[in-house]
Amino acid sequence: MKPVIDYNIYLVTDTVYFKDDSIYNKLEAALSAGVTLLQYRDKSAETRILYARALKVKALCDKYRVPLIINDRADIAFAVQAAGVHLGQDDLPPLIARRMLGSDAVIGVSAHNADEALKAEADTADYLGCGAVYATATKKDTSVIGTEGLSKISAATKLPFVGIGGITLENYKAVLQAGAGGAAIVSAILGADDICRTVRKLKNMALEAKSVKTLTKQHSQRQNLKFKNFVTLY
Repeated sequence: MKPVIDYNIYLVTDTVYFKDDSIYNKLEAALSAGVTLLQYRDKSAETRILYARALKVKALCDKYRVPLIINDRADIAFAVQAAGVHLGQDDLPPLIARRMLGSDAVIGVSAHNADEALKAEADTADYLGCGAVYATATKKDTSVIGTEGLSKISAATKLPFVGIGGITLENYKAVLQAGAGGAAIVSAILGADDICRTVRKLKNMALEAKSVKTLTKQHSQRQNLKFKNFVTLY
C-alpha cells in the first residue's frame, strides 16, 4: 500500500553534511522533532557508499516512522526499500521508475514551471518539488521562480507540491501561502544551531497555516450555502 505522505517539513540531505558521522545525529534530532518526510540526497558519493549511507538513514526513518525518499537513484530506493524516489528533469523518466519500483512507490519530480508540472502529472508522479523558490547555495546553477512561480504551478496541477530552494524560518510561511503543501529544506535545518527548536518552529507554522486554510474553506462554504438559500427563496 502506498504510504500517506505529509509534505509539510521535507528534510533533504546534502553531500557536504556527510563529511563525518555527526550527520546521523543531526538527522535523528530532526526526525524526533517532527520532520514529516526525508530525502537522502548525496550527489558525489559512489554507489557502494550511497547504499551503505542509505541503509543507515532508512533505519533512522523507520525508527520514527517517517517515509524515506532517495534522490535520483531508483536502484538505491529499491535496494533499501525506501518509500520512493525523487527525480530531476534529466534523470530516469518517472514512468520507468514506476515500472521498477511498483505502483505503491512514491515518485517525486522536480518542476520549474507549469508545463513540467503537467508532464510529471501525466507521467504518474505523486508529487512535485518546485523551485528554486529562492537563491540557494546547494543548487547554484538553477533559476529562481519565486513564490509567483509556485502560484502558477499550483493553478496548473492537482498534484501536491513542495517549494524547494533557499527556504528558511523567515520565508517558510510565504511558500505555504503560495499553494505549496510544504517545503523541502536543507541547510535551514541541518545547519541550524538548534535543530529540534528549528523543526518545532516549522511544525507550529505549518499547523497555523493549516488552521487558517481550514477556516477560510469553512467561511467560503458558508457563503456559498447562504447564496444557494437566497437563490432558492427567490
